[in-house]
Amino acid sequence: MLFDTVMGEANAMGPKQFHDLVMSFPETEAGTSYGHPSYKSFGKFLTRLRTEDDSVVLGCVPLDEREMLCEADPETFHVTDHYRNYPYVLARLKRLDAKTLSGYLTRQWRHNAPKKWLKAWEEGAPLPPVAAKAPKPKRTTGSRKPR
Repeated sequence: MLFDTVMGEANAMGPKQFHDLVMSFPETEAGTSYGHPSYKSFGKFLTRLRTEDDSVVLGCVPLDEREMLCEADPETFHVTDHYRNYPYVLARLKRLDAKTLSGYLTRQWRHNAPKKWLKAWEEGAPLPPVAAKAPKPKRTTGSRKPR
């Protein structure tokens, strides 16, 4: 256990290292998700740093894998009721190293990437433009059609 603690401290990530790593993924930008600062790739949620517990939200983690992670290393991996029914796991930033975090973020980033774009990127071919998503129209009261 002492070895893990020392290694955890030596490789501990801080918010700046987290930001720099996340922003190293192509087509990634800072944004908001449900009113919280987050990062998006290709206009879709990639991750965010939860200020309430300094944990990173990691997606594309199947529920059985999440259960195993939380059981094997509860000091690093955990879940809240909010994420319980979704394929996400939370990981305490200070317990992550760049290689581990990059691996988890890569899953979500690849999931977000359009297939045509991802194929071109993997082949080293010219990258097609990423279509900007049009903002969703806001519903206002009274905008419903009468029945």
